[in-house]
Amino acid sequence: MSTNEGAVRKSISLRLIRHAQSRNNQVYREAHHLYQGGTPNFDEEGFNAYVDQRRSSDPGLSDKGAVQAQHLAKWLVPHLQNQASHPVRIISSPMRRTLETILPTIEQLSSSSDSTAAKVQLIVNAFYFESEGCHIRDKAEEGMNPKQIHDMVRHCFPTSDGNGGDTENKDQDDKRIIFEGFPEKDRGWYVNGTGAEKLSEAEQRAAKFYLWLCDYLDHQLLLANTSASSEDQQQSRQSHEDIFDAGVSLPHEEHECDHDQLSPRQRKRRTCLLIGHADFMGLVLKRIVTGFGHFIENEDVPHRSAFIHHNTGMTELEYFGNGRFLIMNSNHTPHIQPHEYAALRTGGSLKDGWSFIVPSDEFILDAEVSFGFEDELDTHVLEQTQALKDLYLKSTTAMNTTKNDDDDGGSGSGSSDTMIMTVGEVHCGDDTAGGGSQQQRQQRSGKSSDISFVVRRGLEVVGCASYNEHTGHVKDVIVRPTVQKKKDQVGEMLLDAVKQHERKLGRSGSLLVQPDSEESKHFLKSLGFEEQMP
Repeated sequence: MSTNEGAVRKSISLRLIRHAQSRNNQVYREAHHLYQGGTPNFDEEGFNAYVDQRRSSDPGLSDKGAVQAQHLAKWLVPHLQNQASHPVRIISSPMRRTLETILPTIEQLSSSSDSTAAKVQLIVNAFYFESEGCHIRDKAEEGMNPKQIHDMVRHCFPTSDGNGGDTENKDQDDKRIIFEGFPEKDRGWYVNGTGAEKLSEAEQRAAKFYLWLCDYLDHQLLLANTSASSEDQQQSRQSHEDIFDAGVSLPHEEHECDHDQLSPRQRKRRTCLLIGHADFMGLVLKRIVTGFGHFIENEDVPHRSAFIHHNTGMTELEYFGNGRFLIMNSNHTPHIQPHEYAALRTGGSLKDGWSFIVPSDEFILDAEVSFGFEDELDTHVLEQTQALKDLYLKSTTAMNTTKNDDDDGGSGSGSSDTMIMTVGEVHCGDDTAGGGSQQQRQQRSGKSSDISFVVRRGLEVVGCASYNEHTGHVKDVIVRPTVQKKKDQVGEMLLDAVKQHERKLGRSGSLLVQPDSEESKHFLKSLGFEEQMP
């Protein structure tokens, strides 16, 4: 396999940072403790009343959150001064708590006197806000507008005359404070909200932000890779010399330690910070991990897995262009020392209520059967089906099944006892089910005629079987052991679907199985198979 080790791989350094503790975070944690969240004694009515009385639609930081933001700045400023090129690109949610989190860092970077160049470019992205949006008791509030945000942050951007922003300088501000995605110039970022945002709407927004982010970064990489054929292009390329292959050390850089993120670097890198929110960052990160193959399992229901971040927890990424990311580190807090964890590290434990975002059984235990030719299955279904076969076939949880004809009974190891199940009455006239009509089967000449029957719970495959269109053989019937123990009728669903398919094709007879263990024999009996008399 070629690895293209000689290829140049330019990248941009990214840090996704969750905001410091907000006043709402404090309210929810207190309510979770007071009303015994996550226990059989949970007082939901009391919990909701406590939160409703104290929750803000767009809160600032708590006292502890303000200390966390200062600690974050104490670590980020030397890191960015020593290892990041200027300006540092900071992409922030428009919500108050994210801006308050990063303002100490911006202020300290901007006030440093190591050069006259702009130290920071702040991009306030109107669709990087937290899931659910800006609301009180499901009544939408529009949030801050660009002018209000500008007034809030402008003191951190001193003007060239050194007056700390007291002098009007619109041209400088236009370059250093940028607003993206605001629906109206003079209105708040949530002006079009109708209440609390639904999860399905947050998912759509995460997809939009993911594409925006890729395009924003791709544009910078494109300029860095453009051939300099004119004076303007040459100047443009020189302005992007901070985008390079960081996997290669130049001779004078051999002493530099990759794991030391505070010491000076000979070459400073293009760096972007994204200051966001726990839940929405998780939605974006899932798209980063899966690329464009992300699936929504159940609309308006949380996913099986999520990324959790402490307040000010950082996830470090490298972006190589065209949707290619490496996750270098996740949810680390180098600015908080171990002896400070009890006092300052908050927001990333189960006691903060994160178990509530795990979907309940009622959403993930509903099973459905689907089937199709193996080369036409969705990639993630085919992958899971193959994994089931690799893991359980020819073991105590698998059995080989064959249609009653001249077949030798498959490749089961162990017992040669045969068990039988009658297919039942034939219903002709529907020749288009599952594997398709005779014409469709003829059109698959040269392709596999195996149809995979799959039982899924959402996107998770819990059982499968293979059926051959030409021979009528059924084989490789597998049900996950934990599913068998729960008696969730998955095996029955699987074999009922196979029998129904047989009937629709106008075939009748019996299904024969050869169990490969006593455990398999017991399981098959529970599905209705009987031992065949010699």
